[in-house]
Amino acid sequence: MSRAARKTISPASRPPASSRLGRARPKVALIVETSLASGRDILRGIAQYIREHGPWSVYHEPRGLEEDVPRWLARWRGDGIIARVQTRRIAEAVLETGLPVVDVLGLAPEAGLPLVHVDDRAIAQLAAEHLLERGFQEFGFCGITGAPWAEARRRHFEEAVNRAGYLCSTCILPPDARRYVSWEKQIEQLVGWIADLPRPVGIMVCNDPRGQLVIEACRRLDVAVPEQAAVIGVDNDEPICEVCNPPLSSVMPDHRRVGYEGAALLDRMMAGQPPPNQPIYVPPVRIEARQSTDVLAVADPVVAQALRLIREYACDGLSTEDILRHVPVSRSTLQRRFRAVLGRTVHDEILRIRLRRACELLARSDLPIKVVSDKAGFLHRQYLGAVFKEKMGMTLAQYRRQMRGRQ
Repeated sequence: MSRAARKTISPASRPPASSRLGRARPKVALIVETSLASGRDILRGIAQYIREHGPWSVYHEPRGLEEDVPRWLARWRGDGIIARVQTRRIAEAVLETGLPVVDVLGLAPEAGLPLVHVDDRAIAQLAAEHLLERGFQEFGFCGITGAPWAEARRRHFEEAVNRAGYLCSTCILPPDARRYVSWEKQIEQLVGWIADLPRPVGIMVCNDPRGQLVIEACRRLDVAVPEQAAVIGVDNDEPICEVCNPPLSSVMPDHRRVGYEGAALLDRMMAGQPPPNQPIYVPPVRIEARQSTDVLAVADPVVAQALRLIREYACDGLSTEDILRHVPVSRSTLQRRFRAVLGRTVHDEILRIRLRRACELLARSDLPIKVVSDKAGFLHRQYLGAVFKEKMGMTLAQYRRQMRGRQ
């Protein structure tokens, strides 16, 4: 990870050299599960930080996310802790050590622990845009009870859908099938919910394991995925996504970066710096699109073909004339049918996709504006600036500063 990339999250990514000289090797406990891809990626990020800025003496043992307080913690003597704080009991246990602690999960906000976490608002927005781009006008969200991150994803997904002029139905499942209710009971709950949803429908699921449940419920209802219900999860846990039938599309959070920034924060705290007043949020990487959303929810085949071309080639200089060479209708017919389905022109849709790409590059890179303009498909940076100000209500520089401020 480059120094520039780290600065977008926390400008002081390591303690000053003067505070590190002569310091004994820190002893750090990692209470992070190995049973989920997200936890393993966090460990990889921590390992990367240690390789670059260590060495540390690390205590860690394999565990599941649902496990209780480690029995060894009360006897352990060290300098700091990075933990996926799943319960209040774990929060109390790590606080009782009196050591600097960084939480990289956020299920116990009442404990007031410094938090580094994925940006749930950006995750939900990315999922909503993915489904909206495919033409869906009916939406659903499947979450779980008792998880602030799942509730945040639900809230922000609904807000994104509402801003586009649509409504969203919600189904909330118990947090853990093994502890609260069986797999079959959850499937029954989902079957009842999905049966009442209008179709075609785009469904965001709070994480990949629940995405597997949703796809199974659709299969039992004989609801075709993705033609009648497109499903997108979160975490890009590849074994889970690939075992789904069809394979599950998923938002890829940057858990590795969460681990890296969590280790950087703990390092600063162990060197005597105070924790930040606000959580540190890490934006997602991208969407890993698989078959579960490989569809356009448009009945008109000509409009569907045009949308597919726009989605794939808008940032490569695609024009309306290019599209007309690939669809069997005249310009006026295409524009009329496009407006009837989406309420906007072909040019408007091309511009929307290009602006979205520009926003991604401004928020997640330090690329010069000229490069952003080229990569987003704009011939001139001045035109990008004018369109951006008109559509977004701010300049390119203001947007970049705003996004950096959120991080």
